[in-house]
Amino acid sequence: MNPQKNIQKKEPVNLGLSPCPNDTFMFYALLHGRVEAPCKIIPQMYDVEELNRMALARKIDVSKVSYHLLGHVLDSYLLLKSGSALGWGCGPLLVARKQAQDTPIEQGLIAIPGEYTTAALLLRMYMPNARDLVPMYFAEIPEAVATGKVSAGVIIHESRFTYKKLGLHCVRDLGAWWEKTARQPIPLGGIIAKRTIDPHLTRAIEQAIKASIRYGFEHREETMEFVRSHAQETSVEVIDQHIDLYVNEFSTDLGSKGIQAVKSLLNNGYRKGIFPNPLSKALIL
Repeated sequence: MNPQKNIQKKEPVNLGLSPCPNDTFMFYALLHGRVEAPCKIIPQMYDVEELNRMALARKIDVSKVSYHLLGHVLDSYLLLKSGSALGWGCGPLLVARKQAQDTPIEQGLIAIPGEYTTAALLLRMYMPNARDLVPMYFAEIPEAVATGKVSAGVIIHESRFTYKKLGLHCVRDLGAWWEKTARQPIPLGGIIAKRTIDPHLTRAIEQAIKASIRYGFEHREETMEFVRSHAQETSVEVIDQHIDLYVNEFSTDLGSKGIQAVKSLLNNGYRKGIFPNPLSKALIL
């Protein structure tokens, strides 16, 4: 069956993505006409926390968001099976300066890369007594920790590969903590689509994203100029590490294991009082 059959192409779809290498790598082919788009796509590139807030306000049609945010918008959005950042050994890190702390970390200021990021969710699960959480742009967190502006910080994206250069050490790998606790891979971010979009179009967008990811793997060098033009970290080695870590088989298709991991995260967040409602509506089409 042709997934694009009976799709109305007149209405454009706003597509949110972040400038991080995993997103620009996955969406390159779709945004540059290397794979067919099922409708007119209007890209909107913002930091993931800004995308989270746009989705929270229901102001974007299809978007990359943190899985933390998904727990707050399930009444309005579905999860797509392609485009996720989910896997083993790729979670956020809680870092601090190497010198001894005057007070326990949970009693000090802790920088988080946005209120609705999965990094913030994991910190709240791991360290529920931490109260002074300071939302900050992810790229600024390592320097804020190194200079003592905050006691510790939760780092994501490229910072994961460069924090040691600032003399910081990892207090806790929050992803590894989740994997050991839940015995599931860690869901970081996924692509969501409004429930009001025609299901045929939603499925076609899902398939187009899958095709775009496959194109990226098959034409890696072609994608890299676009990826590098938006990356915070210019090192080719770091960008390659980023893509290799966050773009994997779960990105192409979550599959049953990936979907179960997402459900586990959402259910755990609800039990801890972080999400207002239990997982009741269908998660995917």
